Amino acid sequence: MFNRETYIARRKKLKEMISDGIILLPGNVDSPMNYADNTYYFRQDSSFLYFFGLDFQKLAAVIDTQSGEEILFGDDVDMEDIIWMGPQISLKEKAEKVGISKTGPYKGLKETIEKAISTGRKIHFLPPYRAENKLLLNELLGISVSKLKAYSSLELIKAIVALRSVKEDQEVAEIRKACAVGYQMHVAAMKMAQAGVWEQSIAGTIEGIANAGGGMVSFPVILSQNGETLHNHDHSKTLQNGRLLLVDAGAEVGSHYASDFTRTVPVGGKFSPKQREIYEIVLAANNRGRELTKPGSTYLSVHLAAAEVIASGLKAIGLMKGDVKEAVANGAHALFMPHGLGHMLGLDVHDMEDLGQIYVGYDDEIRPVNQFGTAYLRMGRKLRPGFVITNEPGIYFIPALIEKWKAEKINADFINFDRLESYLDFGGIRLEDDILVTETACEIIGDRIPVTPEEIEAVMG
Repeated sequence: MFNRETYIARRKKLKEMISDGIILLPGNVDSPMNYADNTYYFRQDSSFLYFFGLDFQKLAAVIDTQSGEEILFGDDVDMEDIIWMGPQISLKEKAEKVGISKTGPYKGLKETIEKAISTGRKIHFLPPYRAENKLLLNELLGISVSKLKAYSSLELIKAIVALRSVKEDQEVAEIRKACAVGYQMHVAAMKMAQAGVWEQSIAGTIEGIANAGGGMVSFPVILSQNGETLHNHDHSKTLQNGRLLLVDAGAEVGSHYASDFTRTVPVGGKFSPKQREIYEIVLAANNRGRELTKPGSTYLSVHLAAAEVIASGLKAIGLMKGDVKEAVANGAHALFMPHGLGHMLGLDVHDMEDLGQIYVGYDDEIRPVNQFGTAYLRMGRKLRPGFVITNEPGIYFIPALIEKWKAEKINADFINFDRLESYLDFGGIRLEDDILVTETACEIIGDRIPVTPEEIEAVMG
């Protein structure tokens, strides 16, 4: 956690942005894996971490925007807890670490909220994503679980998005640590990508590196020689020469800040001419995206520029045809890249996605595009210094999608479907970096993971 002044300042800014009422921020609790005492690894709620920094189970906080009063609710441990877990820091000590002077037992949370409701105070809360907190809010507020999202506070959501979007220097430093661990993970995967190796052995190895880095993976590892499946969590295959291994993985360090990288490498360590040809197009799109990422630009425009690089490259090798800009305007490139260029990164790998991607990635000026492919762009808004985002173009040959478009003659003016027959077993390529928007441009965070064909072949060799 950061120093107490950090959390005091963040809460002060939050109170200034909320016009009236009570802010209710529950932390997370342990969640059972298969019985009550065998729980999943505890992960604190990211917004609670941002404002309170306390990485402990069963805490909740209330902030009165009018009086400025802040209360931390929780329970001290008893002797049974000490026997099983050892001595624990007291609730009062936890509160003092983050600049809160008033505490109360967890059961006191209900009384405080009931009193606020009885006096007509507005209760601001965020849309819950954990079942336990949905039930808690249902109990506290009397709102049906199915309606909690609709009753959550848009004012609070927008305030938190505004604060968390621009990363402080100390936050960027933590993301750099996560990127350093991510670098180790991906280089290890490259070195293991040999014929006969079980995908799961690579996935398990890099997950271990993330754990050894002080945290855990920032999301379940995506690793497969069937990389045309965008989020392929099946690690059951044995690697074969001639295939490409796509690895999308990142680390979350002890502070819970995340990294998120993707690299695609040839099994055995040597690209075939056909693989290298497609790879170079994706790399050019990645580099072009980074060149265009700067304050004042919209990430939607950067996404479309990267899409034009992909369409132009595929046209040059005969897989697409026609005017490149017209092809992208019609969404023809989405046959090969049916996803967005990137997303926000921070305390969450898809930062603040629990608050609603429409508020995180878009604003009143830039709205989502309702077109296949571009509709999946999580981040389209105007960029500001301090944003941390991913840059992850890709080219995928998805047999079922190709067959559908061919049968229905979708974008037939821009696609050479007959030429695609020899690519149905190609797989997919994605190249992803984490980048920080600076005052004038952007920079890759940390050392860039080997990315050119020459660099990758050297590491694998």
